[in-house]
Amino acid sequence: MHRFSLVPAAYLLLRRNVAGRREVLLQFRKGTGFMDEHWACGAAGHVEAEESVFDAAVREAAEELDVRVDVRDLMPLIVVHRRHEDDDPVNQRVDFFFAADRWEGTPRTVEPDKSATLAWFALDDLPSPVVPHELRVLNGLASGHLEHLAAVGFSSS
Repeated sequence: MHRFSLVPAAYLLLRRNVAGRREVLLQFRKGTGFMDEHWACGAAGHVEAEESVFDAAVREAAEELDVRVDVRDLMPLIVVHRRHEDDDPVNQRVDFFFAADRWEGTPRTVEPDKSATLAWFALDDLPSPVVPHELRVLNGLASGHLEHLAAVGFSSS
């Protein structure tokens, strides 16, 4: 019997308030082979074996942004179960989105082969294009109506 597996990933949105507006840090993807030339969460990546999704979010922030986030400062936002167009099992994902309003260090691009730049954007003035499933999360944050669980790419979603 074949057991189906989902690929788990952790996403982290660093947030700040500037002049009363909520901003998020996004990266412009390049050289990854997935959604290049799109804006995306500042830090994201696969959960590694023997690692919790919380630890993965903290690790990705350090690896991709050179910032330290305390796991206690992670705020769960939404879990997204998503599917790409084909039936390849590797294209079935479960994405755990977190936000953090506190961190140590100044965010910078650590992996220039995967990220062309970083920039802060107000939630009500996002750049284009944004990775579609991530845009759904950002729009939910902007509107104040972010569901706890979503499915993307399925006939019922």
